[in-house]
Amino acid sequence: MSDLVEAAPPDPADPVGLGTCRCAVRASAGVPGAAEERFRGLLEAAPDAMVIVDDSGTIRLVNAQTEALFGYQREELLGHPVELLVPGRFRPHHTEHRNGYAHNQQVRPMGAGLDLYGLRKDGTEFPVEISLSPLETTDGLLVSAAVRDVSERKAAEERFRGLLEAAPDAMVIVDDSGTIRLVNAQTEALFGYQREELLGHPVELLVPGRFRPHHTEHRNGYAHNQQVRPMGAGLDLYGLRKDGTEFPVEISLSPLETTDGLLVSAAVRDVSERKAAEERINELAALVESSQDAILAKTLDGRITYWNAAAQRLYGFTAEEVLGRHVSMLAPSARKHEITALLERLREGEKVEHFETLRLTRSGGLLDVDVTLWPTRAADGTVVGACAIVRDISDRKRAEAELTELYEQQRHIALTLQRSLMGTPPAIPGLATASRYRPATQGAGVGGDWFDLIPLGAGRVGVLIGDVMGRGLEAAAVMGQLRSAAHALAKTGLQPRQLMQALDTVVADLDVPDQLVTCCYLVIAADAGEVTVCSAGHLPVLVAVPGTRTQALPAPVNAPLGVGGVIYEQCCSSIEPGATLVLYTDGLIETPESDIEDKLAQLVTTLDELPAATPDLEAAAEYVLSTLLPDADGHDDVTLLLTQLPPAPLATATTSLPSAPESVPAGRDFLDKALSTWGCAGSRDDALLLLSEVLTNAVQHAQGPIGVHVCRTDTGLTVEISDRSPHLPQPRLAAEDEESGRGLLLVRALAEDWGVRPTDEGKTTWFSLKL
Repeated sequence: MSDLVEAAPPDPADPVGLGTCRCAVRASAGVPGAAEERFRGLLEAAPDAMVIVDDSGTIRLVNAQTEALFGYQREELLGHPVELLVPGRFRPHHTEHRNGYAHNQQVRPMGAGLDLYGLRKDGTEFPVEISLSPLETTDGLLVSAAVRDVSERKAAEERFRGLLEAAPDAMVIVDDSGTIRLVNAQTEALFGYQREELLGHPVELLVPGRFRPHHTEHRNGYAHNQQVRPMGAGLDLYGLRKDGTEFPVEISLSPLETTDGLLVSAAVRDVSERKAAEERINELAALVESSQDAILAKTLDGRITYWNAAAQRLYGFTAEEVLGRHVSMLAPSARKHEITALLERLREGEKVEHFETLRLTRSGGLLDVDVTLWPTRAADGTVVGACAIVRDISDRKRAEAELTELYEQQRHIALTLQRSLMGTPPAIPGLATASRYRPATQGAGVGGDWFDLIPLGAGRVGVLIGDVMGRGLEAAAVMGQLRSAAHALAKTGLQPRQLMQALDTVVADLDVPDQLVTCCYLVIAADAGEVTVCSAGHLPVLVAVPGTRTQALPAPVNAPLGVGGVIYEQCCSSIEPGATLVLYTDGLIETPESDIEDKLAQLVTTLDELPAATPDLEAAAEYVLSTLLPDADGHDDVTLLLTQLPPAPLATATTSLPSAPESVPAGRDFLDKALSTWGCAGSRDDALLLLSEVLTNAVQHAQGPIGVHVCRTDTGLTVEISDRSPHLPQPRLAAEDEESGRGLLLVRALAEDWGVRPTDEGKTTWFSLKL
């Protein structure tokens, strides 16, 4: 046959390798036939497809493996160009590469790092590895090409690459020299390099500079002690990104024995978040251990699992003495039921905040503690235990007790002061009243609410209610001054508008710019069934009449006291006997959680229910307070006054007389007839004498007409004489030689009560006698 010669390596641009083969078969005439047969036997026995070409690229010999691999019969290959086995996309440059090999003959071993492909008869391509050997023969150069199908190996490599890319961690595969051979996409994302920037470079590129001097030594040591090292094997490792930043990593190493030598697979995981979490956990653990509050953990059945130093200081038990024991050991016998209830709440996932209770120390003492508990949960959200923060509040409890005692003392003093300033309204015969005062629930309770009942004589009663907005001693002081002034002014018989005008001046003189003062003054004339009212910015007075809906008493809208420059107006209304006047301050209907209009409507509804629900004014007052203020806390100071008009008098009589001397006997005759008709002969002489004295003064010093009004009740007689003079008479001691000046002294001596009040037309002088 012919001799085999070594082959030169193909050009890297030749992906197949066959095209660079130039065969030259020099037939050796002197080669015995036996030698040729042995050569052919060796060719057929080769495990790979063997293709021998001459220097023109013509196929001269193939073996059976070539027929099986490429799908051709031997006759279809022999004498044909080798390009028949080369994919079409590589043929244009194939001849050039083949001729180049003839001038640079060398052996190229199998799998020399090239991606080569063969072409089957059916047109399919497949990856191959080709080993080339040149053969110098007497007939010229021959090239022997051993062709191996590596489809399965390539598929395995692709599967390996797929697995490498699918790995959740960055995968870096290096050879025994520390050169990076393979990386996946996660490596690019983690380190910030493109794949091309890593392949073929030393793995130290990914190692921080301070670790590089010893890295080669550690890497070489691993080559001599190959073993799998699991992720996070207790080492503090760091990676280096392209931008120069370092980050903590865990690395799992695995040795890979390959035909090309030892490879090491490194799975790299960024543990920055976990490290940060561990640092936070360590910080929290340090905080827990150094906390001044006792912190303990327990299972849901109450077994203690953690006990910090502060817990030991608080309770006196060491951790060894309590761990594993039931938390009920810390509760006094009377409080053990709390433990069961708290554990049940924790099982439901409830957080318990600032639960104040008593706990037991190692010495048997009791501690006031504030406990906050919260459930601890497993990863799936299931409650598995609980933690507790326990704070000693003994000092606070003692301070609170002392403050409470001091507060109660101050509150008692303040309320005593306020009641003394407010005074106790007198009981007025024939006028049923009920009053309630509730101090504010915040602060010392002192406020500016006040009311007063003022007997005006002649069956008339003055009713005052006021409110100095605000709390504290200043409001109470202003209230006390106003009440005293109002009471004194009312006793002079001033009409409501005149009294309010005077109080406006008083408030202005007190100089309380930050306080709003409201007031309402009513004069009840029971015999006439009239109520005259003047309100200075106060809440409306309500009139409750059995059988009808409660209504507001008509009253002009006037500004609060102290505004200045206000002309106050009053209004007179007829009220039927038995009606109840309801006076109150804003604390009754003004609360933080409700609208004042809604509360006023509720008050009206409550009053409408009174006739059937309550038998008297005292019960009615309690019913109103309990309905509108069901809670003991959260309200300002409250004043409530119920006043029920008395029944109509038994009899009345009225006449008008001119301002002339003959009016005196005429007036006596009028009164005499009335008394005779009413059966009041027992008071006749005194009544006639006193009427004569008052009438004589009116005739002498006043202008007419002169009105005489007589009213009889079941207990007394009242006579009123009205004239047009604004001058109020004053009792005086007359000299012995004076013929006048003794009339009012007689009135003062004989009458049960007497007085003079100004009116819009002049004045009214009145006296009353008991029957």
